[in-house]
Amino acid sequence: MPARLKVLTPAQLATAHEHGDTKVLVKHYLAVLESRAPGRSVEVRVPPFSAVQAVPGVRHTRGTPPAVVETDAETWLALATGRTTWAEALDSGAVVASGERTDLSPYLPLG
Repeated sequence: MPARLKVLTPAQLATAHEHGDTKVLVKHYLAVLESRAPGRSVEVRVPPFSAVQAVPGVRHTRGTPPAVVETDAETWLALATGRTTWAEALDSGAVVASGERTDLSPYLPLG
């Protein structure tokens, strides 16, 4: 896992939620996704905070990844915590997913 991403302890997570620390929460849930869906076939982007490569499959190494999921922080946190579903986020246009293996519904919610 890249040094910039880390899974928080329960106490750290509670504090981040209490303070509404979006950056910390986004990175935490990306780290959780990376640990639950190890691999490098899909790049999950939550600009401007971070991105992670996850999901088993063919590893991406250079240039634009063939499989990309991109969303805003609010939507990512809603997906990660179960406040919205993958289908709802896709249908509303809040998530853009292109390429193979970009259906993250088997991994969500994360916490």
